[in-house]
Amino acid sequence: QAPIKATCEDMSCKTGFPEDVHRAVVSRSVHGGQPLLNVRFRSCDGNKKIHFGSSEPEDFRVGEDGVVYAERSFQLSAEPTEFVVSAQDRETQEEWQMRVKLTPEPAFTAPSAKDRKKMEDIIFPWQQYKQSSHLKRQKRDWVIPPINLPENSRGPFPQELVRIRSDRDKSLSLRYSVTGPGADQPPTGIFIINPISGQLSVTKPLDREQIASFHLRAHAVDVNGNQVENPIDIVINVIDMNDNRPEFLHQVWNGTVPEGSKPGTYVMTVTAIDADDPNAQNGMLRYRILSQAPSSPSPNMFTINNETGDIITVAAGLDREKVQQYTLIIQATDMEGNPTYGLSNTATAVITVTDVNDNPPEFTAMTFYGEVPENRVDVIVANLTVTDKDQPHTPAWNAMYRVTGGDPTGRFTILTDPNSNDGLVTVVKPIDFETNRMFVLTVAAENQVPLAKGIQHPPQSTATVSITVIDVNESPYFVPNPKLVRQEEGLLAGSVLTTFTAQDPDRYMQQTSLRYSKLSDPANWLKIDPVNGQITTTAVLDRESIYVQNNMYNATFLASDNGIPPMSGTGTLQIYLLDINDNAPQVNPKEATTCETLQPNAINITAVDPDIDPNAGPFAFELPDMPPSIKRNWTIVRISGDHAQLSLRIRFLEAGIYDVPIVITDSGNPHASSTSVLKVKVCQCDINGDCTDVDRIVGAGLGTGAIIAILLCIIILLILVLMFVVWMKRRDKERQAKQLLIDPEDDVRDNILKYDEEGGGEEDQDYDLSQLQQPDTVEPDAIKPVGIRRLDERPIHAEPQYPVRSAAPHPGDIGDFINEGLKAADNDPTAPPYDSLLVFDYEGSGSTAGSLSSLNSSSSGGEQDYDYLNDWGPRFKKLADMYGGGDD
Repeated sequence: QAPIKATCEDMSCKTGFPEDVHRAVVSRSVHGGQPLLNVRFRSCDGNKKIHFGSSEPEDFRVGEDGVVYAERSFQLSAEPTEFVVSAQDRETQEEWQMRVKLTPEPAFTAPSAKDRKKMEDIIFPWQQYKQSSHLKRQKRDWVIPPINLPENSRGPFPQELVRIRSDRDKSLSLRYSVTGPGADQPPTGIFIINPISGQLSVTKPLDREQIASFHLRAHAVDVNGNQVENPIDIVINVIDMNDNRPEFLHQVWNGTVPEGSKPGTYVMTVTAIDADDPNAQNGMLRYRILSQAPSSPSPNMFTINNETGDIITVAAGLDREKVQQYTLIIQATDMEGNPTYGLSNTATAVITVTDVNDNPPEFTAMTFYGEVPENRVDVIVANLTVTDKDQPHTPAWNAMYRVTGGDPTGRFTILTDPNSNDGLVTVVKPIDFETNRMFVLTVAAENQVPLAKGIQHPPQSTATVSITVIDVNESPYFVPNPKLVRQEEGLLAGSVLTTFTAQDPDRYMQQTSLRYSKLSDPANWLKIDPVNGQITTTAVLDRESIYVQNNMYNATFLASDNGIPPMSGTGTLQIYLLDINDNAPQVNPKEATTCETLQPNAINITAVDPDIDPNAGPFAFELPDMPPSIKRNWTIVRISGDHAQLSLRIRFLEAGIYDVPIVITDSGNPHASSTSVLKVKVCQCDINGDCTDVDRIVGAGLGTGAIIAILLCIIILLILVLMFVVWMKRRDKERQAKQLLIDPEDDVRDNILKYDEEGGGEEDQDYDLSQLQQPDTVEPDAIKPVGIRRLDERPIHAEPQYPVRSAAPHPGDIGDFINEGLKAADNDPTAPPYDSLLVFDYEGSGSTAGSLSSLNSSSSGGEQDYDYLNDWGPRFKKLADMYGGGDD
């Protein structure tokens, strides 16, 4: 460390800079905002306001406290850097100047032990001036030149840097301290000072990449803590060492370059950074290309700007169809690329050669063939194939086709298949075989983007397409269609109306003549001859028909041929019907109401005629002569061409319903007239002309529609009641039949069935089952007292003689058998009450079947034929299986 001395000479007070030229030694690398030195300005009047300035404001700035700062980062040259510092009094505008010369410090070498022993002191500055015949000390600020300390020093530590002392330490016991980041502020403990000797030391290695400089402040106080000297600033700059390799921002860089690019074409930029000082050689990087793969067509297709990292082409011959991608190994070296002392790192640059349209599409054949049936559209008739060496599915590869000749009417278009790039020749307008039997098209193929400059389309980009049209059976067509016929209405049935024929466009097919038929005839007025197409009427044509709209009647006819396949065509016949006076006018409305007095009693009526002008209005209204009471009681007056007014002629007419005939005549030639009856209801009215008597309503009665509606409702109600009664009877019969047809699995002789019915009382709770099991063994009632006989026991009467049933009744008699038993039970006077057990299957005495055990007798049943049991239905299926199966 070069010794730093501060001296001061005794002199009388004089405002201004103490020297004309100030020299200072600073580090070679200057950072923006770094304090460099402190200019000393003497002001005899402490109240002066001084403003400092610099002649090089873009490089140096002088603060209000006289500290000179660097405005930007730069490297000092070997020659001294000079600039002028000025000071100006803000009030008197008086100005002083001083020239400053900055000299870069020599290269740093670590101080040896001998040098450390000779390390000079930093003395707090002081000055004496004479005032009132006394010498007084004046404290002034001083900026000590920065102390430069290399990073990554190996020690030993603590390493002494400089000694701080005050010239008053001889008379006073002083204590020294330093403050600031690195001392008492984080990171603390890097710099320490001996409080007695003022020796400043560093305790560990420094790292410039973490902290490039430290700004400390030294203090001197007495033993009581009173400040003896003004603090002085100490700047310690950490000198950079080349301890960081360059690092690329990305390990793999991707770039593109169009094929066919000329030398000098910019491709991409790679960037590396170095944590060392970028303004020193340690951080100055240089780039170069180590390798290129592949090496065709030249091993040096690219070069790189060694300072900026820009990669450009240096050779021609980039062809994507041959080499689609290049891989470069890029090296970045610090120390300005010095291979001996510099540190290096590498990255990969991948350069993709992009496609340009330097290969036109070429057809795989000179002629393509196709065929299409006539009258078909949106049909692909031919498939055109091309080859293109450019990158698939790019604008330079995608083909577009166009027809350049042979299609003047635009019947064809060519679409592109996006996957295969083939051209699809498609029909967009119908083709008539009878007009064109073949087309020879000239087509061309080109890409979506123009070819690269200097490349022309070869002959293979043009081809011929031969398309054959196939004749098919076409539909006949009517001429004209639709056909308009004007005809007066009223044409009688059987009259020839017109002839409606069709034509067959197939001139080159041999087929018989056309056949005609009717397809649509809403009113069924017409028929057509199937051979010659002559149309005749089958009914009278009526313009007033509901099937006629705006005097027009439409009918559709069909013409068919016998081709393969058969085809047909339709034609519409439009008949415009001219009106004739075939309808007489009628009165509207048909019913009206008026008062029985003369005033007010006017009735407005309208004449309605289905005919049109001139066979309609204006109409003439009049009353008939007969009966005489009509004209005697009524009068009619026409108020317009279609309207008239009917009113009473007499002063009073008794309330009731009157039929008033009215004769209406139209304006046709000849005239048509009719007598319409107007039903007039005469009633008593109030002053407003409204009916008030109830007799009017009764007399008016109900209309025909209302009576019919009432009758229909009554009939429907009667039908519903009848259906309900029939349904109830049928349900009762079904319930009785279900009670008789008991499931064979239920043995009524051994079980009491519950039918969810209450009995006849307590006496009905116990039943004598012996009547069901052994009727003949029932104890006679004679031995029982009359007073205690149960109501459900058989009374003592003559036993009814039931008809003896055959042993094997015919299956068809089962229903009759059950019905007879039911009638016998209903008519039996000895039958128990309805809520007691009914004996329906009591056979009486002397059964011809004997005991049922005979069914198990092989001797008695061996000669019996039981096959008839199969005909009795599913209820006897088990017996049929047991006895009707023969030896089985």
